[in-house]
Amino acid sequence: MSTIQIAVIVGSLRKDSFNRRLAAALAHLAPADVTLKTLPIDDLPPYNQDDDARQAEPVKRLKADIVASQGLLFVTPEYNRSIPGVLKNAIDHASRPYGKNAFAGKPAGVIGVSVGAVGTAVAQQHLRTVLAYLDVPTLGQPEVFLQAKEGLFTADGRIGPDSQSFLQGWMDRFIQWVKQHAG
Repeated sequence: MSTIQIAVIVGSLRKDSFNRRLAAALAHLAPADVTLKTLPIDDLPPYNQDDDARQAEPVKRLKADIVASQGLLFVTPEYNRSIPGVLKNAIDHASRPYGKNAFAGKPAGVIGVSVGAVGTAVAQQHLRTVLAYLDVPTLGQPEVFLQAKEGLFTADGRIGPDSQSFLQGWMDRFIQWVKQHAG
């Protein structure tokens, strides 16, 4: 049985962010033949096109981890009705220089959690627009817009019982998407 690696990019740097917790909890919902690997983005320099010819080591690491993965999982908060700057910075680094897009053709899922009632709906829509340009086939349905409420996570970091079935269904569909579209 071969293992599928999913590169997870969390759009928050905060150690105990809801989205970091969601990414860790989703790993418990993945089947045995799937590994979710959260990629660090906190050490990436600000993207500057002048550096394309001599990318920093953290950028090379990010791109290599994406290339080595069969799928992508973006777990994003919503900042000011869009994606966080650190997530956009990581995307810019991994997709450049022109013609060296590490994301091209990689199947992806987009998910997020927020304290707001609509979750991360607007940020996810913006992210989907960026990913479409980068040739990333992104799972369209089901969509997940989670509101951070008591009980979403258990004390041991898993998904709580009220959301378990729904998120397991999403994870199953996402893994099916990756298997269907991975090259």
